[in-house]
Amino acid sequence: MVPTEYYLILSAALFSLGVLGFLVRRNAIVVFMAVELMLNAVNIALVAFSRHFGVSDGQIIVLFVMVVAAAEAALGLAIIVVLFRRRRTVDVDSASEMKW
Repeated sequence: MVPTEYYLILSAALFSLGVLGFLVRRNAIVVFMAVELMLNAVNIALVAFSRHFGVSDGQIIVLFVMVVAAAEAALGLAIIVVLFRRRRTVDVDSASEMKW
């Protein structure tokens, strides 16, 4: 049986990589993937705590996070597609204002 600390270390590492990708990269798709990485890191931590304490509350919250991530993926990809069609780039600096 894997100790809970290992799951938390993995979660912290994935979350750190997500934050680094979000702050450093300018490509909207990479930023989008970094956000997804952070959400999955939170899911791992929630499931680890849920297993550690023997309650299912964390697993239920993970389902909500997955639903939010799916909605975010649909809207985010739609915004990226529209941004690329209008400006021929996916650089987040070029999308600093959302009006045309």
